Amino acid sequence: MLRTCHRHRGAATVCAGPPKTKTLGIIWRSLVTEATFPGGSKSRVTRAGERIRLGTATADDLLVIEEWRAAHRGVLNTFQAILRNRTRGTKVSVAQRHKRKTTIFDKLTRLPRMQLARMDDVAGCRLIFRSITDLQVFRSEFHIARFNHKLRNEPDKYDYLKQPKQTGYRGIHDVYEYDVKSEAGKALAGLCIEIQYRTLVQHAWATAVEVIGFITQSQPKFQRGDTRYERAMALASELLARAHEQRTGPFPDASNQKVLDEFLSLDSELHLMQTLRGLNSAKGDVSDKRNSILIFSTEGALEVRNFRDATDAVRALFELEKNMPDRDIVLVRADTSEEVRLAFRNYFTDAREFVRLVDAACTKLSGRKVLQGRSGKGRRR
Repeated sequence: MLRTCHRHRGAATVCAGPPKTKTLGIIWRSLVTEATFPGGSKSRVTRAGERIRLGTATADDLLVIEEWRAAHRGVLNTFQAILRNRTRGTKVSVAQRHKRKTTIFDKLTRLPRMQLARMDDVAGCRLIFRSITDLQVFRSEFHIARFNHKLRNEPDKYDYLKQPKQTGYRGIHDVYEYDVKSEAGKALAGLCIEIQYRTLVQHAWATAVEVIGFITQSQPKFQRGDTRYERAMALASELLARAHEQRTGPFPDASNQKVLDEFLSLDSELHLMQTLRGLNSAKGDVSDKRNSILIFSTEGALEVRNFRDATDAVRALFELEKNMPDRDIVLVRADTSEEVRLAFRNYFTDAREFVRLVDAACTKLSGRKVLQGRSGKGRRR
């Protein structure tokens, strides 16, 4: 794990001594003493990713990937500091996450043309706004910020408010390429970070999609499994966009009644709302130590391990991934425990805000009170 060194303004580097483990020691030496691409070179990282896809990865390939993945922590630290400074005194929530190893490997499998060294969302910062207007104003100002980091995409490329995904996903993404002038920062030059901009409404929907992936055999986020879940969540997105944000989602030409009727029909088949209402939010103890490892077991239990020091956290993350290959493990950071729970509600199986917003949307768009009973079937009066 990297933390900002005050002797090198704007640079992300390691100030502590070399970690004790062999793997982290190699990573530390590469990042601190050599201004080379983490993992050796982009082509070496890409070859390691291709072998993961083919199932022929060696121990050396895995070490290359760990080194490359760990290096993104410096990029995360730099950008989260910039974002927190620019959101200070506002109601914008900022959180960061390091992409899980299992998610990286899954993405390589899902996208056969993906080159690992070009994967641009290994490091991610998420900003959650009260309104679309707040989101757009902040993003426009951030685009003209004075720093050397390069925006890699055209402004509309990942604007899923203008062009919602067919899954119902709404939000905006930007990809930045890390670039600093200092000697220490040269080792990280060329690594990328994804910034996600969402409103509270859009975040509630995205959280529910991931929760469904945890508690069912379907993955609507990746268009896998029972397609009825995917359709129901796309319709839910349309309901939320119309009722709460005066926008449209993936079905702009459908009438309010058509969207509502189809959603309620699918809900009566899937008992989706009933299931989400019945979830008990996980009570994982998130402290204010800033670095939290969330461990989600196959049985649904959540374990949280907290670390004050970022280097200790990344060392523990790699050890846990090695010792618990069947677990879903992620390292996250936010300023407070409340921000961790807000930004990563999916890990706490917390879909309460989504349920509340959908209930209100159904009532508003129907023009009559829509009761969501314990049976999960919509009833009007």
